Amino acid sequence: MTVWDELVGQPEAVAILSGASRAAAQIVASRRSGATGGDEVLAQMTHAWLFTGPPGSGRSVAARAFAAALQCENGGCGECAACHTVGTGTHADVHMVVPEGLSISVQEMRKIVLTAARAPSGGRWQVVVVEDADRLTEAAANALLKAVEEPPERTVFLLCAPSTHPDDVPVTIRSRCRVVTLRTPPADAVAGVLVSRGVAPEVAEWAAQASQGHVGRANRLARDPDAQARRAAVLAIPASLTNMAACLEAADKLVKAAEEEAAAFAAERNEPEKEALAAAMGAGGTGKGTAAATRSAGAALKDLERKQKSRTTRAQRDALDRALVDLAAFYRDVMLDQAGADVASAHPEAAGDVRRLTALHPEAVLARLDAVLACREALELNVKPRIAVEAMTTALRLP
Repeated sequence: MTVWDELVGQPEAVAILSGASRAAAQIVASRRSGATGGDEVLAQMTHAWLFTGPPGSGRSVAARAFAAALQCENGGCGECAACHTVGTGTHADVHMVVPEGLSISVQEMRKIVLTAARAPSGGRWQVVVVEDADRLTEAAANALLKAVEEPPERTVFLLCAPSTHPDDVPVTIRSRCRVVTLRTPPADAVAGVLVSRGVAPEVAEWAAQASQGHVGRANRLARDPDAQARRAAVLAIPASLTNMAACLEAADKLVKAAEEEAAAFAAERNEPEKEALAAAMGAGGTGKGTAAATRSAGAALKDLERKQKSRTTRAQRDALDRALVDLAAFYRDVMLDQAGADVASAHPEAAGDVRRLTALHPEAVLARLDAVLACREALELNVKPRIAVEAMTTALRLP
């Protein structure tokens, strides 16, 4: 099993990246021997890559697999120490930028860029992987741009973003990257991955269809009863919105469910992080220098709490977004049923409610789908979740 096996339903991308990793190996070998790589080899491998595609397409998976292939003597065999350490995030020459909060700060990016400027300890490549590059602040993007414009000889930047639109990636950075476009993997490919991980075939098929090609979500739906219960509650909403009180109640339930999910996520991580920081700063110590250490610990704790708050907000928005994706797919199913299209339903268990809403005029169904998408956009623009969701459920009210 190679590192490319984790990249589901992307044969074109695998062909491009595996070819580039072979070219990169030739470049390393030629530099060690004092020779120069040919033009064809240099054309296949570049210093900056941009992975784009819809959520769940495997942008970060592709970037990690490529990073492993660049460090592996065998082009990503999946079995050597280099492949294993890249996969576990412990390789000395592969630096991951994984935003947990709302954005990637300029301080974090400058630190990574300085680290990536060093010569690779393994003699191959320094690799910087930026997941969710669309969360770069303007200052962070400028710091990254300087590094991409004048990269060190053996440094490779791998950026992941939903698209090449300027709202996601600045044009100045996009123009210096080779773009690898990924697609939503087919449901049967996702189901095959779940089966290989021990999920029952019928459950895997249902989860793959329900997740609409999102591998990570399919895995969560197949294994987590809480995720299944949250999805069922969301799918019950459209048919229940018969009056204004029901609309406000549904909005309240959606927001509270997202808050509870985010709080549970935070509870698992916040306290252990605070305890680890306190221990590192010498909490409980006595003697000379204790006062100065206590002051430093206080400043560090405030910074940690700020990061944790941002992470919790991000978790709440992500939870709401998953619910909105399910709602959008519900109205898609209604439109497919109205059109008599021979297309698999995303929510077969909600077929009864879907048929009930087919009595609506197609334009009314499309307006409801637009309301769900508008809510997603409002949340991205930092509108208060309760206001955005209440506006949406009001628009979804049944006549």
